[in-house]
Amino acid sequence: MLIRQLNPSDAKSYRELRLEGLKFHPDAFGASYEEEKNKPLSLYEGRFQSDQSYTFGAFVEGELVGVVTLLLESAMKMKHRANIVAMYVTSSVRGQGIGKQLLLTALTQAKQLSTIEQVHLTVVSTNQAAKKLYESVGFQSYGIEKRALKIGDAYIDEELMVKYLIK
Repeated sequence: MLIRQLNPSDAKSYRELRLEGLKFHPDAFGASYEEEKNKPLSLYEGRFQSDQSYTFGAFVEGELVGVVTLLLESAMKMKHRANIVAMYVTSSVRGQGIGKQLLLTALTQAKQLSTIEQVHLTVVSTNQAAKKLYESVGFQSYGIEKRALKIGDAYIDEELMVKYLIK
């Protein structure tokens, strides 16, 4: 397995993997398949060149199988924070530690940025496997956002988690 930061040439593979996640796990993301399916590759190419985010990909035998993005806050009073977003590992390779390695890579990047003191994420409150993964690398729960997402007539609660890089 190889983990590296994605670049514009990875946009097509990233888009395919992202759409897979949105289609088969709609309750795990704030975005929807319907919203994303028609977005151009140039959107992702641009994101991979931004100095406000770092997207890492896990590759097995040259195929992109997992992703995570570290998104930096830009507001002056929030520049000490970053967020983990768009985390996804394809089902055929789950349980092999790929998600954990992606998270650790994103956290290492956060630690290398002198301004980042804490990293936040949200996770569907019923996703025990994901919560266990996040806790295993030091994230702690600090609240529940009730009815954070709505899919059709169903509401989904999200758990708010944080990892402090400096005590």
